[in-house]
Amino acid sequence: MKAFSRYGVVVLSLLLVAGVSAQEDQAAGEPLVPALERTAAKFLSSVEGLTEEQWHFKPAPDRWSIAECAEHIAVSESFIRGVVEKMLDKPAEPVDAEARKDAVLMAMLVDRTSKFNAPDPLVPQERFESDEETVATFTRERGETIKLAKNASGLRDHAGTHPALGNVDAYGWLLIIAGHSERHTLQIEEIKQSEGYPAN
Repeated sequence: MKAFSRYGVVVLSLLLVAGVSAQEDQAAGEPLVPALERTAAKFLSSVEGLTEEQWHFKPAPDRWSIAECAEHIAVSESFIRGVVEKMLDKPAEPVDAEARKDAVLMAMLVDRTSKFNAPDPLVPQERFESDEETVATFTRERGETIKLAKNASGLRDHAGTHPALGNVDAYGWLLIIAGHSERHTLQIEEIKQSEGYPAN
């Protein structure tokens, strides 16, 4: 496997835009665009420079490899963003304040003591021919998500039901994308700490 050095500039730029106070922001309800930029940088950093053996190592037969986590993150990006785009295609209407969950979404999503099964369309299926393709797909799709977050109007005027989180406005659904990628980036870091994880 080739190192992800070509993505180093992307990682650095995202970290600079996200800022050094991300943890403080998150505690108070991290703003959407910084959350998307910060979690993208965190994921890209987690997979940079991995060897083929590290990329495909599975801690157990029923556990995902880093390759599978990365594929899941990449394909989930457009899937969840599509949910938001469909919301925004509908007429705006008053959204109950209960749907605004900014302050708790990220904390709930990164809590890995709670486990969830991925829906069938998002289960890893070796969709990508290489690690580079996986990362390139994520980078492109996260760019589209950030563009939507910056340019869409009415994110607070549309909402949809999340199976685990209840009614969430479109702004919150985009935060879910950030939290989801961070959740599985934490999973990647857990894999690296697993017994038998290749040194190189």
